[in-house]
Amino acid sequence: MKRRHALRLTAASLLTPAALAASAASTAPASAPAAFTLAFAPHEGMFRSIAGKDVLDQIRFAADQGFRAWEDNGMPNRDPELQTKIGDLLAERDMTMGVFVANTINWTEPTLTNGAGEHRDAFLQDITAAIEVAKRCHAKHITVVPGFVQQRLEPFYQMANVVETLKQGAAILEPHDLVMVLEPLNYRDHPGLFLTKAAQAYAICRSVDSPSCKILFDVYHQQIQEGNLIPNIDAAWEEIAYFQLGDNPGRKEPTTGEINYGRVLEYIHNKGYTGVYGMEHGNSMEGEAGERAVIEAYRSIDVAAK
Repeated sequence: MKRRHALRLTAASLLTPAALAASAASTAPASAPAAFTLAFAPHEGMFRSIAGKDVLDQIRFAADQGFRAWEDNGMPNRDPELQTKIGDLLAERDMTMGVFVANTINWTEPTLTNGAGEHRDAFLQDITAAIEVAKRCHAKHITVVPGFVQQRLEPFYQMANVVETLKQGAAILEPHDLVMVLEPLNYRDHPGLFLTKAAQAYAICRSVDSPSCKILFDVYHQQIQEGNLIPNIDAAWEEIAYFQLGDNPGRKEPTTGEINYGRVLEYIHNKGYTGVYGMEHGNSMEGEAGERAVIEAYRSIDVAAK
């Protein structure tokens, strides 16, 4: 036996079991990232630099990073075959499908505030079409935006018109256990829209009085519109079915702005919410570094598992 080889054997024999285990661990492949406690939902393009252009590859990457949900506002515009593939992949990776936008939104002219007529008919057609989309991708929640204000109609008449339209939409969705979630949007990014505040959405949902009509509370929009986040979440709690995230200013990932997301998410989680948190924002930095920063930001605000 060569002297050098003998010395190596002798040194190895002197290692304790703990040291041997540590040595083996140092050469073993890195373990997969732990799953997030909260069901954060990225969207297409958020991890494009790392995962590539294919949306299915982006979903696989997100799952490998521990994300437990996915969001796709434009799902109705995808080919039905791809909708099914996305739904099947999410089921395979034990991920929840978040919202997609169900109705066509006119950002400059009144629609649902007008009441009966072509706009109500078009809305109900959109809701009906969304059922098959939701089945293919395994979605349970669909986003609804009531559209622009009707400047020539008193606000309470507009409210009544919106409520009646949503009642008819809810009646279509209820047999399928689907929920349309109303999203109040802020005055700065979307001036002139009818629905802007959580309290307003709450009043509408109470009037519609259906399990298929609830609130999408977008923390970014509500921070701009009125702030007072935790008290408003608490006040509207019975009607909130979905959350979306984004920091302000900038609408980028949490920790890049003024919102104390650690505290806000802890409060929501402790209230018992177990649903999806849509990551509806951009990345603060471009490229792979920016995408890694998004992941780390969400690691920093995720709540501890109980």
